[in-house]
Formats: sequence, C-alpha cells, structure tokens
Amino acid sequence: MSSIEGMFKALEAGSKHVLIKRFTLFYPEQKLKFVGDGYQFDPKEGVGIAGYRGRHILFHDKCTGCQLCSIMCEGIAEAISMVKIDKEYKQNKKGIMPQIDYGKCVFCGLCVDACPFYALFMTDDYELSAYTKEHLIYTPDQLSIKPNYKGEYVIDINEFGATHKKDIK
Repeated sequence: MSSIEGMFKALEAGSKHVLIKRFTLFYPEQKLKFVGDGYQFDPKEGVGIAGYRGRHILFHDKCTGCQLCSIMCEGIAEAISMVKIDKEYKQNKKGIMPQIDYGKCVFCGLCVDACPFYALFMTDDYELSAYTKEHLIYTPDQLSIKPNYKGEYVIDINEFGATHKKDIK
C-alpha cells in the first residue's frame, strides 16, 4: 500500500510544476539587472547587507593596510595577499594593500566582514573569465575600478513562477 501512496505523492509533486512558466535568458546577449550595490558588511551594526557576491572593489583612501582581509582569507582560500604599492596614502603608513587571486577566491565575503574601515566591498560583477591564471590576479589598482555592468532584464516572481521582462528605466 505504501508504494501506491508514494506513486501518487510523486505524481502530485510533478504535476505542480507543469503549470509553472519557465524562462531562459540568452546570455550574454540578455543579462539580469541586479538590485543593490553588492555584498557589504556594517561592522558597527555587525550585520551583512544583502547583495550579490561578485568581484571586489577596493577604496584606496580608506584602506589602512591592516591585513585583516588577508588574515580572514588564510584558512579558507588563501586568495588575498598584501602587496607594496607605489602611491602614498596618509592612513596607510605601511604602503601595502590587498591583491586578490580570483582563481582561488571562493567569494565567501569574510574579507569584507573583516574590514573595519569600509575599504573592501563585493560588487555585482561576476564575469571574471581569463585565458591564463595570471590574468585572474587583480592588483590593488585593478580592484579600485568600479565595474561597468549593464543588466537589462528584471525578474518578476509571482505564484505562477518567474518570468523576465526588459527594464524600462
């Protein structure tokens, strides 16, 4: 008797998905528009601000070279190394800033959580392809460039499933 009940439960679960509309975006021609500025952490409040975890952005004028981001990354991915920079900043007496190897990074966000000076955030940029592993290493100067990401489509979720539509804004 239990095998018949199991069969009906399976049919019931499968039939729910027959009426739900599916969609496909034709990437890279069609890209989703993300809401927000990416993943951030507020150390004063002790909470993470929701957002997509993509490429990092580094604010040179806020980084003190404290190495907390590198220390947090040591036991997980060892993707962050501190490198000497040419420019002088008054708050960064050591003259070192983080360099991130995206071939090793697991996008956990702990480096962002560890930064008490709001110098490191994660952006919505997830397109990090390269032909060699050396091109996946982003220097502090490369990390300071704000990504230019232009998604055109937004997701509309309702009781009948999810669809996408072109954003008019």
